[in-house]
Amino acid sequence: MAKKSECNLPYRRIVAKFGTSLLTAGSNKLNQDKMSDLVNQLAKLHRQGVEVVVVTSGAIAAGRERLGLTKRIKGIPYKQVLASVGQGRLMNLYERLFDQHGITVAQALLTKADLLDRHGYLNTRNTLLALLEMGVICIVNENDVVAVDEIEEAVFGDNDNLSAMVANLIDADLLLIMTDIDGLYTADPNKNSDAKLIPLVKKIDARIEKLVSGATSGLGTGGMVTKIEAAKMATACGVTVAIANGRKPDILTKLVAGESIGTRFLPVTTQLDSRERWMLSGLRTRGVVVVDAGAALALRRYKRSLLAAGIRQVEGNFHRGDIVDIHDPQGVRLGCGITNYDAEELLIIKGIHSDEIASRLGHDYGSEVVHRNNLVVL
Repeated sequence: MAKKSECNLPYRRIVAKFGTSLLTAGSNKLNQDKMSDLVNQLAKLHRQGVEVVVVTSGAIAAGRERLGLTKRIKGIPYKQVLASVGQGRLMNLYERLFDQHGITVAQALLTKADLLDRHGYLNTRNTLLALLEMGVICIVNENDVVAVDEIEEAVFGDNDNLSAMVANLIDADLLLIMTDIDGLYTADPNKNSDAKLIPLVKKIDARIEKLVSGATSGLGTGGMVTKIEAAKMATACGVTVAIANGRKPDILTKLVAGESIGTRFLPVTTQLDSRERWMLSGLRTRGVVVVDAGAALALRRYKRSLLAAGIRQVEGNFHRGDIVDIHDPQGVRLGCGITNYDAEELLIIKGIHSDEIASRLGHDYGSEVVHRNNLVVL
Protein backbone atom coordinates (compact mmCIF):
# COMPACT_ATOMS: atom_id res chain seq x y z
CA MET A 1 0.00 0.00 0.00
CA ALA A 2 1.34 3.43 -0.97
CA LYS A 3 2.11 5.76 1.92
CA LYS A 4 -0.27 8.72 1.87
CA SER A 5 1.18 12.22 2.13
CA GLU A 6 -0.37 15.04 4.10
CA CYS A 7 -2.31 17.30 1.72
CA ASN A 8 -2.03 21.06 2.23
CA LEU A 9 -4.01 22.02 -0.87
CA PRO A 10 -7.56 23.44 -0.70
CA TYR A 11 -8.97 20.35 -2.47
CA ARG A 12 -8.01 16.92 -1.18
CA ARG A 13 -10.18 14.54 -3.20
CA ILE A 14 -10.77 15.22 -6.89
CA VAL A 15 -12.32 13.69 -9.96
CA ALA A 16 -10.63 14.63 -13.24
CA LYS A 17 -12.66 14.06 -16.40
CA PHE A 18 -10.84 13.96 -19.76
CA GLY A 19 -12.83 14.24 -22.99
CA THR A 20 -11.99 12.59 -26.28
CA SER A 21 -11.14 15.86 -28.04
CA LEU A 22 -8.59 16.58 -25.30
CA LEU A 23 -7.01 13.12 -25.27
CA THR A 24 -6.68 13.08 -29.05
CA ALA A 25 -5.42 16.69 -29.18
CA GLY A 26 -7.95 17.25 -31.98
CA SER A 27 -6.69 14.34 -34.10
CA ASN A 28 -8.25 10.97 -34.94
CA LYS A 29 -6.22 9.00 -32.40
CA LEU A 30 -5.01 9.17 -28.81
CA ASN A 31 -2.16 11.63 -28.36
CA GLN A 32 0.37 10.04 -26.03
CA ASP A 33 2.22 13.30 -25.40
CA LYS A 34 -0.97 15.01 -24.22
CA MET A 35 -1.96 12.04 -22.07
CA SER A 36 1.53 11.93 -20.59
CA ASP A 37 1.28 15.61 -19.67
CA LEU A 38 -2.06 15.06 -17.91
CA VAL A 39 -0.74 12.01 -16.06
CA ASN A 40 2.38 13.92 -14.96
CA GLN A 41 0.16 16.58 -13.39
CA LEU A 42 -1.99 13.99 -11.64
CA ALA A 43 1.12 12.21 -10.37
CA LYS A 44 2.37 15.47 -8.89
CA LEU A 45 -0.95 16.00 -7.12
CA HIS A 46 -0.89 12.39 -5.93
CA ARG A 47 2.53 12.94 -4.36
CA GLN A 48 1.13 16.02 -2.59
CA GLY A 49 -1.52 13.86 -0.93
CA VAL A 50 -4.46 14.56 -3.25
CA GLU A 51 -6.78 11.58 -3.78
CA VAL A 52 -7.54 11.21 -7.49
CA VAL A 53 -10.12 9.39 -9.61
CA VAL A 54 -9.99 9.76 -13.41
CA VAL A 55 -13.07 9.57 -15.62
CA THR A 56 -11.87 9.11 -19.16
CA SER A 57 -13.23 9.00 -22.66
CA GLY A 58 -11.15 7.78 -25.60
CA ALA A 59 -11.91 4.05 -25.86
CA ILE A 60 -13.86 4.40 -29.09
CA ALA A 61 -11.18 6.65 -30.60
CA ALA A 62 -8.55 4.06 -29.64
CA GLY A 63 -10.61 1.29 -31.22
CA ARG A 64 -11.13 3.28 -34.39
CA GLU A 65 -7.38 3.83 -34.69
CA ARG A 66 -6.56 0.16 -34.10
CA LEU A 67 -9.02 -0.98 -36.76
CA GLY A 68 -7.74 1.62 -39.21
CA LEU A 69 -11.12 3.31 -39.65
CA THR A 70 -11.06 6.86 -40.95
CA LYS A 71 -14.83 7.38 -41.12
CA ARG A 72 -17.43 7.18 -38.41
CA ILE A 73 -19.63 4.10 -38.50
CA LYS A 74 -23.05 4.76 -37.05
CA GLY A 75 -25.01 2.33 -34.93
CA ILE A 76 -24.77 0.95 -31.43
CA PRO A 77 -23.14 -2.42 -32.30
CA TYR A 78 -20.26 -0.67 -34.08
CA LYS A 79 -19.82 1.73 -31.18
CA GLN A 80 -19.64 -1.25 -28.85
CA VAL A 81 -17.14 -3.01 -31.10
CA LEU A 82 -14.89 0.05 -31.18
CA ALA A 83 -15.14 0.41 -27.40
CA SER A 84 -14.33 -3.26 -26.93
CA VAL A 85 -11.23 -3.02 -29.12
CA GLY A 86 -10.10 0.31 -27.71
CA GLN A 87 -10.76 0.01 -23.96
CA GLY A 88 -7.83 -2.31 -23.32
CA ARG A 89 -5.50 -0.14 -25.36
CA LEU A 90 -6.64 2.99 -23.54
CA MET A 91 -6.17 1.34 -20.15
CA ASN A 92 -2.77 -0.05 -21.13
CA LEU A 93 -1.57 3.42 -22.05
CA TYR A 94 -2.76 4.88 -18.73
CA GLU A 95 -1.09 2.03 -16.87
CA ARG A 96 2.25 2.56 -18.60
CA LEU A 97 2.16 6.32 -18.04
CA PHE A 98 1.28 6.09 -14.34
CA ASP A 99 3.77 3.27 -13.84
CA GLN A 100 6.54 5.71 -14.70
CA HIS A 101 5.62 7.48 -11.45
CA GLY A 102 5.29 4.30 -9.41
CA ILE A 103 1.51 4.72 -9.18
CA THR A 104 -0.82 1.73 -9.33
CA VAL A 105 -4.03 2.13 -11.33
CA ALA A 106 -7.31 0.24 -11.35
CA GLN A 107 -10.14 0.10 -13.87
CA ALA A 108 -13.88 0.51 -13.31
CA LEU A 109 -16.40 0.23 -16.15
CA LEU A 110 -19.81 1.46 -15.05
CA THR A 111 -23.33 1.77 -16.37
CA LYS A 112 -26.31 3.48 -14.79
CA ALA A 113 -27.83 0.07 -14.15
CA ASP A 114 -24.96 -0.66 -11.77
CA LEU A 115 -25.98 2.30 -9.59
CA LEU A 116 -29.78 2.29 -9.86
CA ASP A 117 -30.06 -0.12 -6.98
CA ARG A 118 -29.04 1.33 -3.63
CA HIS A 119 -26.87 -1.73 -2.87
CA GLY A 120 -25.09 -1.44 -6.21
CA TYR A 121 -24.49 2.24 -5.53
CA LEU A 122 -22.99 1.50 -2.11
CA ASN A 123 -20.86 -1.38 -3.41
CA THR A 124 -19.38 0.85 -6.11
CA ARG A 125 -18.83 3.64 -3.62
CA ASN A 126 -17.08 1.33 -1.16
CA THR A 127 -14.78 -0.04 -3.85
CA LEU A 128 -13.75 3.41 -5.07
CA LEU A 129 -13.16 4.65 -1.53
CA ALA A 130 -11.07 1.57 -0.71
CA LEU A 131 -8.91 2.19 -3.79
CA LEU A 132 -8.35 5.79 -2.68
CA GLU A 133 -7.39 4.62 0.78
CA MET A 134 -4.78 2.30 -0.76
CA GLY A 135 -3.30 5.09 -2.88
CA VAL A 136 -4.57 3.59 -6.14
CA ILE A 137 -5.82 5.85 -8.94
CA CYS A 138 -8.97 4.40 -10.48
CA ILE A 139 -9.62 4.94 -14.19
CA VAL A 140 -13.38 5.04 -14.77
CA ASN A 141 -15.23 4.80 -18.06
CA GLU A 142 -18.75 3.98 -19.11
CA ASN A 143 -19.11 0.35 -20.10
CA ASP A 144 -20.02 1.01 -23.73
CA VAL A 145 -19.71 -2.69 -24.55
CA VAL A 146 -22.88 -3.55 -22.60
CA ALA A 147 -24.68 -0.17 -22.34
CA VAL A 148 -27.44 0.19 -24.93
CA ASP A 149 -28.72 3.64 -25.89
CA GLU A 150 -32.29 2.47 -26.41
CA ILE A 151 -32.50 1.44 -22.75
CA GLU A 152 -32.72 4.91 -21.29
CA GLU A 153 -31.79 3.97 -17.73
CA ALA A 154 -28.79 1.85 -18.73
CA VAL A 155 -26.51 4.63 -19.93
CA PHE A 156 -25.11 7.90 -18.64
CA GLY A 157 -25.06 9.14 -22.25
CA ASP A 158 -21.69 10.85 -21.89
CA ASN A 159 -18.76 10.90 -19.52
CA ASP A 160 -19.57 14.41 -18.28
CA ASN A 161 -22.58 13.07 -16.39
CA LEU A 162 -20.63 9.97 -15.39
CA SER A 163 -17.93 12.18 -13.86
CA ALA A 164 -20.54 14.03 -11.79
CA MET A 165 -21.91 10.72 -10.58
CA VAL A 166 -18.42 9.52 -9.60
CA ALA A 167 -17.79 12.80 -7.76
CA ASN A 168 -21.08 12.17 -5.98
CA LEU A 169 -20.08 8.58 -5.16
CA ILE A 170 -16.76 9.39 -3.50
CA ASP A 171 -17.72 12.68 -1.78
CA ALA A 172 -15.22 14.59 -3.92
CA ASP A 173 -14.22 18.14 -3.08
CA LEU A 174 -13.60 19.13 -6.69
CA LEU A 175 -14.69 17.92 -10.13
CA LEU A 176 -12.42 18.99 -12.99
CA ILE A 177 -14.08 18.75 -16.41
CA MET A 178 -11.20 19.14 -18.81
CA THR A 179 -12.02 19.93 -22.41
CA ASP A 180 -10.61 21.83 -25.40
CA ILE A 181 -12.30 25.17 -24.60
CA ASP A 182 -11.54 27.67 -21.85
CA GLY A 183 -14.86 27.40 -19.99
CA LEU A 184 -18.38 28.82 -20.12
CA TYR A 185 -18.83 31.97 -22.22
CA THR A 186 -21.58 34.56 -22.48
CA ALA A 187 -22.00 33.44 -26.10
CA ASP A 188 -20.42 30.96 -28.50
CA PRO A 189 -16.83 32.24 -28.83
CA ASN A 190 -16.51 30.54 -32.24
CA LYS A 191 -19.34 32.66 -33.60
CA ASN A 192 -19.27 35.82 -31.51
CA SER A 193 -16.07 37.80 -31.03
CA ASP A 194 -17.66 39.69 -28.14
CA ALA A 195 -18.16 36.50 -26.10
CA LYS A 196 -16.62 36.73 -22.64
CA LEU A 197 -15.51 33.96 -20.32
CA ILE A 198 -17.57 33.61 -17.13
CA PRO A 199 -15.04 32.94 -14.35
CA LEU A 200 -17.48 32.15 -11.54
CA VAL A 201 -21.01 30.74 -11.35
CA LYS A 202 -22.59 30.77 -7.91
CA LYS A 203 -25.73 28.94 -9.01
CA ILE A 204 -26.77 27.26 -12.24
CA ASP A 205 -30.12 28.86 -12.99
CA ALA A 206 -32.24 29.32 -16.11
CA ARG A 207 -30.01 32.18 -17.27
CA ILE A 208 -26.91 29.99 -17.23
CA GLU A 209 -28.67 27.10 -18.93
CA LYS A 210 -29.79 29.38 -21.77
CA LEU A 211 -26.19 30.29 -22.52
CA VAL A 212 -25.19 26.82 -23.63
CA SER A 213 -25.83 25.19 -26.98
CA GLY A 214 -26.22 21.58 -27.97
CA ALA A 215 -23.23 21.51 -30.27
CA THR A 216 -20.74 18.70 -29.73
CA SER A 217 -17.03 18.96 -30.34
CA GLY A 218 -14.61 16.75 -32.20
CA LEU A 219 -14.90 13.02 -31.64
CA GLY A 220 -16.68 13.34 -28.30
CA THR A 221 -20.34 12.89 -27.39
CA GLY A 222 -20.77 15.77 -24.97
CA GLY A 223 -20.97 19.49 -25.62
CA MET A 224 -21.34 22.33 -23.14
CA VAL A 225 -24.93 21.29 -22.41
CA THR A 226 -23.82 18.01 -20.83
CA LYS A 227 -21.06 19.79 -18.92
CA ILE A 228 -23.58 22.18 -17.37
CA GLU A 229 -25.85 19.22 -16.56
CA ALA A 230 -22.91 17.52 -14.85
CA ALA A 231 -21.98 20.69 -12.97
CA LYS A 232 -25.58 21.10 -11.81
CA MET A 233 -25.66 17.54 -10.46
CA ALA A 234 -22.29 17.80 -8.73
CA THR A 235 -22.83 21.23 -7.16
CA ALA A 236 -26.20 20.04 -5.84
CA CYS A 237 -24.28 17.40 -3.90
CA GLY A 238 -21.77 19.82 -2.41
CA VAL A 239 -18.99 19.46 -5.00
CA THR A 240 -17.12 22.42 -6.53
CA VAL A 241 -16.80 22.09 -10.32
CA ALA A 242 -14.32 23.62 -12.76
CA ILE A 243 -14.65 23.53 -16.55
CA ALA A 244 -11.38 24.50 -18.19
CA ASN A 245 -9.06 24.00 -21.15
CA GLY A 246 -7.00 20.88 -20.51
CA ARG A 247 -4.45 21.94 -23.10
CA LYS A 248 -3.12 24.77 -20.93
CA PRO A 249 0.17 24.14 -19.07
CA ASP A 250 -0.18 22.75 -15.54
CA ILE A 251 -3.92 23.33 -15.65
CA LEU A 252 -4.79 20.54 -13.19
CA THR A 253 -2.27 21.52 -10.53
CA LYS A 254 -3.26 25.18 -10.80
CA LEU A 255 -6.97 24.45 -10.44
CA VAL A 256 -6.46 22.18 -7.44
CA ALA A 257 -4.31 24.91 -5.88
CA GLY A 258 -7.34 27.22 -6.16
CA GLU A 259 -6.26 29.42 -9.07
CA SER A 260 -9.04 31.15 -10.99
CA ILE A 261 -8.87 29.54 -14.43
CA GLY A 262 -11.75 28.59 -16.69
CA THR A 263 -15.20 28.61 -15.10
CA ARG A 264 -15.67 27.56 -11.49
CA PHE A 265 -19.11 26.50 -10.21
CA LEU A 266 -19.71 26.79 -6.47
CA PRO A 267 -21.60 24.09 -4.55
CA VAL A 268 -25.15 25.08 -3.63
CA THR A 269 -25.21 22.97 -0.49
CA THR A 270 -22.88 21.59 2.13
CA GLN A 271 -21.55 18.04 1.97
CA LEU A 272 -24.43 15.56 2.04
CA ASP A 273 -24.51 12.04 3.41
CA SER A 274 -24.43 9.06 1.06
CA ARG A 275 -28.19 8.46 1.10
CA GLU A 276 -28.95 12.09 0.27
CA ARG A 277 -26.41 12.04 -2.56
CA TRP A 278 -28.00 8.92 -4.02
CA MET A 279 -31.44 10.51 -3.89
CA LEU A 280 -30.24 13.73 -5.56
CA SER A 281 -28.35 11.85 -8.27
CA GLY A 282 -31.51 11.43 -10.34
CA LEU A 283 -30.79 7.73 -10.88
CA ARG A 284 -34.16 6.66 -9.50
CA THR A 285 -36.25 9.79 -10.11
CA ARG A 286 -39.61 8.80 -11.54
CA GLY A 287 -41.60 12.03 -11.68
CA VAL A 288 -42.08 15.64 -10.66
CA VAL A 289 -44.31 17.24 -8.06
CA VAL A 290 -44.89 21.00 -8.39
CA VAL A 291 -45.78 22.81 -5.18
CA ASP A 292 -47.26 26.22 -4.43
CA ALA A 293 -45.37 29.16 -2.96
CA GLY A 294 -46.41 28.38 0.60
CA ALA A 295 -45.20 24.80 0.41
CA ALA A 296 -41.98 25.92 -1.23
CA LEU A 297 -41.32 28.29 1.67
CA ALA A 298 -42.14 25.60 4.23
CA LEU A 299 -39.72 23.18 2.58
CA ARG A 300 -36.91 25.66 2.00
CA ARG A 301 -36.94 27.67 5.19
CA TYR A 302 -38.56 25.46 7.80
CA LYS A 303 -37.57 21.97 6.55
CA ARG A 304 -41.17 20.75 6.82
CA SER A 305 -42.67 17.64 5.28
CA LEU A 306 -44.54 17.95 2.00
CA LEU A 307 -48.31 17.78 2.43
CA ALA A 308 -50.97 17.19 -0.20
CA ALA A 309 -52.41 20.67 0.36
CA GLY A 310 -49.30 22.28 -1.11
CA ILE A 311 -49.21 20.21 -4.31
CA ARG A 312 -50.43 21.88 -7.49
CA GLN A 313 -49.22 19.62 -10.29
CA VAL A 314 -48.09 16.01 -10.74
CA GLU A 315 -45.96 14.80 -13.65
CA GLY A 316 -44.85 11.29 -14.53
CA ASN A 317 -45.98 7.77 -13.72
CA PHE A 318 -44.51 6.84 -10.36
CA HIS A 319 -45.41 4.59 -7.48
CA ARG A 320 -45.30 4.73 -3.71
CA GLY A 321 -41.68 4.49 -2.57
CA ASP A 322 -40.27 6.09 -5.74
CA ILE A 323 -38.11 9.21 -5.68
CA VAL A 324 -39.70 12.33 -7.17
CA ASP A 325 -38.26 15.75 -7.89
CA ILE A 326 -39.98 18.68 -6.20
CA HIS A 327 -40.27 21.97 -8.10
CA ASP A 328 -41.49 25.38 -6.99
CA PRO A 329 -44.14 27.34 -8.96
CA GLN A 330 -41.43 28.75 -11.25
CA GLY A 331 -40.21 25.26 -12.16
CA VAL A 332 -37.03 25.52 -10.11
CA ARG A 333 -35.96 22.25 -8.50
CA LEU A 334 -36.30 22.48 -4.72
CA GLY A 335 -35.01 19.00 -4.04
CA CYS A 336 -36.34 15.48 -4.09
CA GLY A 337 -37.89 12.90 -1.81
CA ILE A 338 -39.46 9.48 -1.44
CA THR A 339 -43.20 9.68 -2.05
CA ASN A 340 -45.76 7.90 0.13
CA TYR A 341 -48.34 8.00 -2.68
CA ASP A 342 -48.29 7.09 -6.34
CA ALA A 343 -48.97 9.53 -9.16
CA GLU A 344 -52.60 8.53 -9.65
CA GLU A 345 -53.32 8.99 -5.95
CA LEU A 346 -51.64 12.40 -5.88
CA LEU A 347 -53.74 13.58 -8.79
CA ILE A 348 -56.78 12.85 -6.61
CA ILE A 349 -55.54 14.36 -3.33
CA LYS A 350 -53.43 17.30 -4.53
CA GLY A 351 -54.54 20.55 -2.92
CA ILE A 352 -56.66 18.96 -0.20
CA HIS A 353 -56.15 18.85 3.57
CA SER A 354 -54.50 15.75 5.03
CA ASP A 355 -57.60 14.74 6.99
CA GLU A 356 -59.51 14.31 3.70
CA ILE A 357 -57.07 11.79 2.18
CA ALA A 358 -58.72 8.64 3.55
CA SER A 359 -62.20 9.64 2.37
CA ARG A 360 -60.92 10.48 -1.12
CA LEU A 361 -58.75 7.38 -1.61
CA GLY A 362 -60.38 4.83 0.68
CA HIS A 363 -57.02 4.39 2.42
CA ASP A 364 -54.38 6.53 4.07
CA TYR A 365 -50.57 6.16 4.01
CA GLY A 366 -50.08 9.09 6.34
CA SER A 367 -50.59 12.83 6.28
CA GLU A 368 -47.23 13.50 4.60
CA VAL A 369 -46.80 12.97 0.87
CA VAL A 370 -43.03 13.18 1.46
CA HIS A 371 -41.85 13.01 5.06
CA ARG A 372 -39.04 15.39 6.01
CA ASN A 373 -36.85 12.38 6.93
CA ASN A 374 -37.09 11.23 3.30
CA LEU A 375 -36.62 14.70 1.83
CA VAL A 376 -33.52 16.45 0.49
CA VAL A 377 -33.87 20.21 -0.04
CA LEU A 378 -31.27 22.09 -2.07
